[in-house]
Amino acid sequence: MPSAPRLMRLTERHVQFLQPEKAVDTMPEPPEGMEESTPSDHQRTYEQLLDANPDASEIWFFAYGSLIWKPACDFVEMRTALVHGWHRSFCLGWNNRFRGSDENPGLMLALDRGGACKGVLYRLPPDRIKANMIKLFEREMGWKPSAFPPRWVNARVEDRNIRALTFCMDRNSGRYVSGLSDERVADVLATATGPRGSMAQYLFATVRHLEDMGIQDPHLWSLQSMVAERIEATYEAR
Repeated sequence: MPSAPRLMRLTERHVQFLQPEKAVDTMPEPPEGMEESTPSDHQRTYEQLLDANPDASEIWFFAYGSLIWKPACDFVEMRTALVHGWHRSFCLGWNNRFRGSDENPGLMLALDRGGACKGVLYRLPPDRIKANMIKLFEREMGWKPSAFPPRWVNARVEDRNIRALTFCMDRNSGRYVSGLSDERVADVLATATGPRGSMAQYLFATVRHLEDMGIQDPHLWSLQSMVAERIEATYEAR
């Protein structure tokens, strides 16, 4: 049984300081050099992934960030799992259309090479695998070329290895951000806000749901405290 969640310093009160002027849930125009993905693109991705994974009777996907608290598709089972060779990182930038602006662009989570990541496995309904895989692609791959294309990884669940679909950073995509200090990342997460909300809300929801499931990520835990400190210094003094 998961242990009781720790008390986060970053709270909904902090998030309320960073509300978008106008919340929008529609897909914005793609950035320069990218274009909107089509149903044919998603169909092709689906076929390529199935070709690389012959067992289509049981499909799982591995969530490490917002897909934990907003899966975007149906599922019939969930488990916590560990993936080796990849780690959770704020390395996908710079976001000025969802949770950021030209003045304060945001950084999103992606799986970067090295280390390990504990997250959540979701099993797709066996009679609706294609429809739900397409839903995932529509959510995560709205523009092409994708900066974090889907791939199969091995996820460890207790005494079993599960082949799972996930989205990993393409370091050659032009959107890979590395070498930032934790202080710089915290500065970004404490200020970036866009039509979909703030990076502080994104971080808060991710850490809270990880904690609720008994998954402790030391790096994100440190970041949430640093982000709360920055928001307090900026807004509470007013």
